[in-house]
Amino acid sequence: MIEIGGLIIPPAQRQRIEIPVARLPTQTLITLPVTVINGSHTGPILWLSAAIHGDEINGVEIIRQVLQKISPSLLRGTIIAVPIVNIFGFIEQSRYLPDRRDLNRSFPGSNRGSLGSRLAHLFMAEIVSKSTHGIDLHTASDHRKNLPQIRANLHDSRTYECAKAFAAPVTIHSQTRDGSLREAATKRGIPVLLYEAGEALRFDENAIKVGVEGIMQVMGALNMYQQETYIDPQPTVQVYETKWVRASSSGILRLYVKLGQKVTKKQVLGIISDAFGEKNTTVNASCAGIVIGSLQNPLVNQGDAIVHIAVLSATNSQKA
Repeated sequence: MIEIGGLIIPPAQRQRIEIPVARLPTQTLITLPVTVINGSHTGPILWLSAAIHGDEINGVEIIRQVLQKISPSLLRGTIIAVPIVNIFGFIEQSRYLPDRRDLNRSFPGSNRGSLGSRLAHLFMAEIVSKSTHGIDLHTASDHRKNLPQIRANLHDSRTYECAKAFAAPVTIHSQTRDGSLREAATKRGIPVLLYEAGEALRFDENAIKVGVEGIMQVMGALNMYQQETYIDPQPTVQVYETKWVRASSSGILRLYVKLGQKVTKKQVLGIISDAFGEKNTTVNASCAGIVIGSLQNPLVNQGDAIVHIAVLSATNSQKA
C-alpha cells in the first residue's frame, strides 16, 4: 500500500486525490490534483509531474495519455502523476506564481515560507519522498520552442539508464540548478529526468508523442510495465555541451534553420534586418551541432538568445 495526502491506496487500484494547498483571497480552496496508480506487485515508484511552470502545458497532455495506457492489474510498482503542479500559474496561463516567483527555484521549500516555498515543501513531502524515480515535464519559455530532449545527470548510472531508455532525439548531460525540483530530488538520491519539448501555451503533437513513448519506455526498462515496441524509434544523440547564439543587433529576425537540423560552424542561421531590409546582419553558428531550441518571436533586441545548439564533436557526443 502507499499513502498520499492522508489516503491509503491499496494494490491494483487507481485513486484520484486532491491535496489542499491554500485558499485564494475569495476563500476558494486550491488543491494539488494527483492520480495514483498502485500496481498489483511491488516495484519502483515513479512520479510524473508537469506544469511546474503554469504555462507549460504539453506535459499535462502527456500525463493524461500515459495514464490511459496503464492498467493497475498489470503494473509493477506505483505511478504518482501530478499533471498540474503550479495550479496558480496554470489558471492564469502564467509561468509564475501570483507573487511572480518561479516555483522551480523554490525547492525544497519550507512550510513557513512564501507561497512557492510552501507548495514546493508540500510536493517534496507528499510526492518526492514517496518516490524512487521521477520525470519532470517542461517546454521552452519566453517565445521559444524546444526540440524534444532529455536533460539529466548522465554521470549517474541509474539516471543514465533511464535517459537511455527514454530515447529522446537528444539527451543532454545537465547539472542541476539551485532551487529546482531536480536538484532537490537528486540530493535525496532519486534519479530524475527533465523532459523539454515544444513551447508554452501550445500543444505540440510530436513533442507529446515523444514524451508518451519515452515515459512508457522508461517504465519498461524499470520492469514496471510491459515495454511497448514503437515503429522506427528516433536515434538518440548524447551531448555534454550546449551553446546559445545571441543577436548581435536589434531588428526583425528571419531564421533559416529548423529544430533538429544539423549545422556547421559559421553557417548562416538567419538574418536580422530593419523593417525595410536596408540594414542586414547575419546570424552565424558559433559551433557545429544540432538546433535544439529557437526563438519564435521575430522581434529581437541586441543580446537576445536566438538559437540553442547542442554541440557535436568527437569528444563530447555519441549516438546511443
